Order: sequence, then structure tokens, then C-alpha cells
Amino acid sequence: MRLLPGLYARWTAQQGHLFPWLPVCLGAGAGIYFALPQEPGPGTYFGLISIVVILALIASQGPELARPLFVAAMVLICGIVLAGLRAQWLAEPVLGFRYYGAVEGRVVLIDRSRSDRVRLTLDRLRLDRVAPAKTPALVRVSLSPDPEITAASVSPVPGMRVAMTAFLSPPEGPVEPGGFDFQRLAWFRGLGAVGYSRTPLLRLEPVPEGAALWIQRLRRRISLAVRAAVPGEAGGFAAAILTGDRSGISQATQEDLRRANLSHLLAISGLHLGLLTGVVFGTVRALLALIPWLALRLPLRKVAAVCALVAAAMYLALSGGNVATVRAFVMVAVMLVAVLCERRAISLRAVAIAALIVILLRPEAVTGPGFQMSFAATTALVAVFSAARDWPRVRLPRFSRPVLAVVLSSLVAGLATAPVAAAHFNRIADYGLIANLLSVPLMGAVVMPAAVLAAVLAPLGLANVGLAVMEPAIRWILAVATRVSALDGAVTQVSAPPGSVLPLLALGALFIILVQGRLRWSGVLLIAAGFVIWSGAGRPAVLISGDGALVGVMTPQGRALSKPRGQGFVARSWLENDGDAVDQPGAALRAGLVREKGAVWFDLGGSRVVHLSGRGAVERVGTACDGAALVILAADYEGSAPCKVLARDAFRRSGALALMAEGGGLKIRSASEVAGRRLWNSPGTRFTFWPFGG
Repeated sequence: MRLLPGLYARWTAQQGHLFPWLPVCLGAGAGIYFALPQEPGPGTYFGLISIVVILALIASQGPELARPLFVAAMVLICGIVLAGLRAQWLAEPVLGFRYYGAVEGRVVLIDRSRSDRVRLTLDRLRLDRVAPAKTPALVRVSLSPDPEITAASVSPVPGMRVAMTAFLSPPEGPVEPGGFDFQRLAWFRGLGAVGYSRTPLLRLEPVPEGAALWIQRLRRRISLAVRAAVPGEAGGFAAAILTGDRSGISQATQEDLRRANLSHLLAISGLHLGLLTGVVFGTVRALLALIPWLALRLPLRKVAAVCALVAAAMYLALSGGNVATVRAFVMVAVMLVAVLCERRAISLRAVAIAALIVILLRPEAVTGPGFQMSFAATTALVAVFSAARDWPRVRLPRFSRPVLAVVLSSLVAGLATAPVAAAHFNRIADYGLIANLLSVPLMGAVVMPAAVLAAVLAPLGLANVGLAVMEPAIRWILAVATRVSALDGAVTQVSAPPGSVLPLLALGALFIILVQGRLRWSGVLLIAAGFVIWSGAGRPAVLISGDGALVGVMTPQGRALSKPRGQGFVARSWLENDGDAVDQPGAALRAGLVREKGAVWFDLGGSRVVHLSGRGAVERVGTACDGAALVILAADYEGSAPCKVLARDAFRRSGALALMAEGGGLKIRSASEVAGRRLWNSPGTRFTFWPFGG
């Protein structure tokens, strides 16, 4: 009987500290929606909304102590409904076949692909032989890097209507069962097709006058002006942090920044907006304080907060308003509004409000690394520095306090985001703390104040003054990234975790931060369970690409690939998910596969599997079946064979495959089986009566 009073005391201790759990429940509901194996129908949503109404009635009439549990259940269900209805709202046509032909459209975004090609996002499209009702709203096309084709092409500008001949295809599904789902990402970004062009880019219409895309054109002009004033990679870095345009930065530099754990300096995120608003807030308040008449009559903190909020909104518009920047703006805006309301600006409640707003606006963000890393770092920093107020006072020299703050914040943010980064990007930057200590102070003390100075002086034609101050600091940051990324052991590769790991780690960390009393330390058990599951997780014995053209077999040395070239993105993704740092040619040299002319075979659990590709592969199926349990064919096949044959037509339905030995035979797991029948891979699951969206 002593158990009940103990539970009662622990539960009552949580009262007054439950608000930060609301975004946790809402985000968990959104996560449940994305994990569903089947797209919910109208009847499911009607049932869920009915349950919410019933729970609301029970909560209003039930015992007060139980009310938070009913509210939590309501919010969780609302998260499921919110994510599902947003997915329906964003429905746009998706190209249903591989297309080759003329592509006409308006340029809305210019960036770079991972292969370092200039890439255009186009809207207002016209495709030959494709009806307007079936034409995607947006497509993304990588341009040819050939110098002759580039010289014959027009220089694209947002708002310009262009034409080219291009290869387009629907967004592809996961490269392995349970892997990253680009189809889902493309669905929420409105991309109905992706592809490339090998022809010159032609201008059909000049950029029209008017307000349409004027911000994008302004971004482009500022970016080009900055890159002209600051040559080289430093100019591309400066343009990226000022306008969000990364097209001036090479992939090699971006990779160095990733390996040194400095890529967050490149993205316009909470760090940049926080530094910007901090500079504006402090500068405005200091300048007003110098005028006694104003200082005695105006609420300086509130005036400075309004100016900082306006500056943040302008920065948001100039940066293009991508998901990461919107998320950062919401967080900063919540804190500045707290200043206006004379509340504590930096608190867990403020972080919770920001998270609620972001999830309500974009519930799909909860599955992305940006949202997870941003709120992991922010929550951990607020929790640690709030707890630091209660630590025993230690007298430190004044000059050492900023240094200690930078070291502590970098350490806390690094530890909080490391599991998320490792899970999504399969790497840990071992010297990331050192690189951040050498770089982040310069971002706050030099780069962002110089950016504000450049913006203030730009109307006078003196922006170069601010850029000149900024350039040496940026070159230092890039030098740190280059040096740190080149160190031996700069990066530790880790394998991809099962889907349950990150939720367990997050829930454990939230228990430690949000739960009151000794019960919070139960979160340590959840974190330990997450790491145990991660460490014990195995990788598929055999992976087959979604077109049957590439096979990867796990060996004692790592995954051996069937060919050294082709399907580069798939090969790289498999090896990264394995936690393997070798490149595709190196993986193709590994033992474990027997290679013959046009055929590769291996044994799996006593069963022989043969992979056929190249010219004449179809004719060799009968011979390959001799002694084989399974033949993988990278071609269409309509005949009969004495063994099981997986041909290209089967891959169109299944997507990528994983093979495992089980019970003396072979077990096949497909990407489509794991992903389920969802809107982004089966657009026919959209509500037939849905009145909104595309």
C-alpha cells in the first residue's frame, strides 16, 4: 500500500511543470502518422476526431489529477490528424513515368546538387505530351557541367522562364528497406519530378516586372555582389550565411565543414538568427541608452526587442524562408515576444511554445534532422544554463567567463546533437568540439556583427566595409574546417540505427530534463536501452538496388559491391548506413563475390544467388538457374525459368530489396513492404472528395 502514496506524491510534484510535454505529445502523434503502414482513410480521421471530442469531455468532467493524461492523449491524436491532413493538403501531381523531352518552366530556386552541378527548381511547367492536370507543380533539374554547354547557356535568374531538353523521373523511394525516403521529402516540398539536362539552357521570356519572386531576385543579386566583393570560397560562405544561397560553395568545402562539425555555420539557423538579433538588440539598446532624454522615457528593452524582431523577419525573407530558417525565426520570435511581455526570454516554456508553433505549421519537420538537432541543442542548453543558476558560486576571473560559456555551450550542444547527427548522417566528428571552439566565437564576435554593418551601409554603397571585416574571419573558419577535416580519425563512421533508437534516446533525455524529482533519472534507463539496441543492430546480409543493377553482400571485411561504377548514390548510401568509410571502387574489390562474364554470384545461407546484368543477360537466365535458388536480373523478363527470377518489372513494384538467410531458405524484404502504401508512394490514396490543395 505504500506504493500508491509514493506514486501520488511523485505525480503531484509534476503539476505546474507539464506544459513542455505538449509539443512532445504533438510531435509523437506526427511521428506515429509517418510510421503507419497504411494511409488512413476519411473514416479513420473521423474516428480519431471523435475520440478527441470524447477525451475533451472526460477531461473537463473528470478528476483534476487525471486531466493531464487525457490532455496528453488528445494532443497526441491531434498530432496524427494534423500530419495526415497536411499531407493531403499538399497533394500535387507526381510524374508517373520516365520522361525525356522539352521542359519549360519558371526558375524559382538556384542551388547545387551533391555532385556539384548547378540545379534549378522550376514551376509553371509545360512538358510535351503531358496533360496540364498531370504536370507536376515543381521539378528539379541539374544542369550539365560541360564547359561548352555552360557557355552556350543563359545565366538563370529567379523569375526567368527557361527551356531545355531534360530527363525527368518520379522521385525515387528508399535505397534500402527502411532507409531514407526521398519520395516523402519530395511530397512535402511539392517536387513531382527530378532529373538532369545535357543541353544548353535557353531563355524563353525575360524576368517580368512586378512583385513575383522579387525577394528571390534580390537574394540572387546580393549573393552575386557578395561573391564579387569576396572572391573564392569565402565569398560563397558569406553569400550562404547572408542569403541562404549555397551555389557558390563547392562540395569539397561543404564536406570539410561537415567533417569538422561546422556545417551548422553554413545553414541559416538558430545560431545565425540568435547572433543577428543579439547584435541588433544590444546595439539598439546601447545607442538609445547614450541619449538620456530617450533613456528616461522609453522602455529600451522593448524597443530593442521590436527592432531585433523586425531584423529577424527581414533576414527570414531574404534567406528564402526555408524550413530551417522558419524554425529558427519562430524560436527567436517567441523569445523576443517574451521580452515584450516582460517574461523570461530563455526558458523551457519558451522552447516548448516555439516547438508547438513549428509542429503546427510543419508537422513533417519532426522526422528531419534539422528539427531534431535544433531543438535537442536548444533544450539541452536552456536546461543546463538554467540549472547552472543553482550551482555553487565560484569566483572566476572576468575574462574567463565568456571562454567558459563558449566551451560549455559547445560541449552541451555537441553532446545533445551527436546521437541525432550520427543516426541521420552515420558519422561523428571526433574533433568537432575543437573546431567549434576555434570558429563559433568568431561567428558571434566578428562575422554576424560585420554582416549587420554591411546591411546598414549597403544603401550608402559601402557594404564592402562590412564584407572586408567579415572576410578574414570567414577564411579562418574555412581554414579550421580544412585542417580539422584532414586530421587522422577526424570522422568515426557509425551504422544506421533501428527506427526505435532515436525516440528512446529523445524520451530518455526529456525525462531527465522535464520530470521533477528523482523519477527523472529513469530517463537514464531509456537512453541506455536505446544505445544497447543500436549497438546490437545488424545490417542486411544482401542489398539489391531498386532497379536490380547493383548488389551489395556483407562480408567480414564489409559490404562487397557488384560493380565499381554506376548507381553511385545507392552505393554511397549503403556504405554510409553500414558505417563503412570505403568508396564504391574499394568496396567492389572486396572478396565475397564470384565474378564471371556478365554474372556475379554468391552463397547466402547455403543458397546460391546469381546477379545478371549487361548485354545478353536475359539469354543467360536458364544457365544461371542451374544450381541457383535465385536469379537477380537487371532487365525485363517475361519467360519462365526453373528457379525464382527477380527481374526489373518486379523491382518496379517492390523497390529496393534486402535478402536474409532464414530457415534454410531466403527471406526477401522489400522497401515497398516496409514503407507501406502511403500518399507519397501511392498518390491514389488521396481523399477523392478532398476539397483543398492541388
